[in-house]
Amino acid sequence: MPGEDQSIRFERVVLPHLDSAYNLARWLVRNGTDAQDLVQEAYLRAWKGFAGFRGVDGRGWLLAIVRNTCYTWLHENRRHELAVEFSEDLHSQDDEVPEPARLLAESTSRQTLEKALQELPAEFREVIVLRELDGCSYKEISEIAGVPIGTVMSRLARARVRLQACLAPRAPKEV
Repeated sequence: MPGEDQSIRFERVVLPHLDSAYNLARWLVRNGTDAQDLVQEAYLRAWKGFAGFRGVDGRGWLLAIVRNTCYTWLHENRRHELAVEFSEDLHSQDDEVPEPARLLAESTSRQTLEKALQELPAEFREVIVLRELDGCSYKEISEIAGVPIGTVMSRLARARVRLQACLAPRAPKEV
């Protein structure tokens, strides 16, 4: 809004996305306390750069800052979590494999799902969290992650296959 004070605009445009920011940070760094610290740091960075923000919806802009803050922290503190190993079994498509969304819906244990999500590499975990938990579009994820939409789609597909592989052995057997 024209003439609106910067702090009021920040509160209106950026602060409503605090839950999404924390959710993304928690899943990326796998620790609630670290996530709180990183979200606080990301909000400080957002505040410092807010004068240059010209958009209306600050969600994608903020989540990109949170993502970058988390990856910087992971790079400095847990470099091994950023690596994605290749496994032919996990990266190949199988037409007989059940839909991952169905497996997730059928899972009765939130702990089982959280453990499976925790086992995903950070780049896969972030696209699943942004898409399935925060409801971001492919375009929004692309902008937040700074990668092409095709990469988002590929990471989502691979993340779903990995989730399926983690959840399938734990899923209750049909009688």
